[in-house]
Amino acid sequence: MASVKILVVDDDPAIRNLISRYLSQQDYQVETASDGYSALERFEQFNPDLVVLDLNLPDTTGLALCREMQSQTHVLILMLTSEQDPKLGLKEGADDFVTKPFDLEELSLRIKAILKRRMSMSNLDPQNLTYGDLIIDPHRREVYLKGELVIFSALEFNLLYCLASKPGRAWKRAELLQKVWGFEDDSIEGGRVIDVHIGQIRKKIEPDPKNPSFILTVRSVGYRFNSEAR
Repeated sequence: MASVKILVVDDDPAIRNLISRYLSQQDYQVETASDGYSALERFEQFNPDLVVLDLNLPDTTGLALCREMQSQTHVLILMLTSEQDPKLGLKEGADDFVTKPFDLEELSLRIKAILKRRMSMSNLDPQNLTYGDLIIDPHRREVYLKGELVIFSALEFNLLYCLASKPGRAWKRAELLQKVWGFEDDSIEGGRVIDVHIGQIRKKIEPDPKNPSFILTVRSVGYRFNSEAR
């Protein structure tokens, strides 16, 4: 794990330093930031593989910062959230979340799980997927529509690739959560996380997001990818 770079963003110095020391002892390269402004500076200079990001910051929100960071790179995000709305970060593109107060060992395990999911996808040596004007390149983790690059967050790409790699299969929302996020949740709230990201993907690749042709809704089940879309 020596090559893995982690940026820790939290306005509480005690929490920030505790996480930093703990992760450094596990041979991660760690940088820290206390607010949104300094976090973006560190982000650009450090180019982290993963960001441990607090939901509440003095000059912005973790949600806004998550969107900004993932608009620039495919960085992985582990959100530190409150018990009131733990899945809020997932709707904005976070790869996983830990609720405060948290155990450092749990935090470490979540980080390893996120990195393992990314590594397992990279090691599959999958082929490009082409459906009409839509091209999905799993090596570069890029999506092209009519020859133009379409910017996707890491989670949006993983979700699209999961659906497109098995066209015609009807996926339950809980199955997609387990496959893409790596944990089981068949609650209504968990399903909404999937719905939010499907909505974002449709806006980027569908000619008419309200009448989708690529990602179809399977009533009372979930979603399926239509390989005949053009």
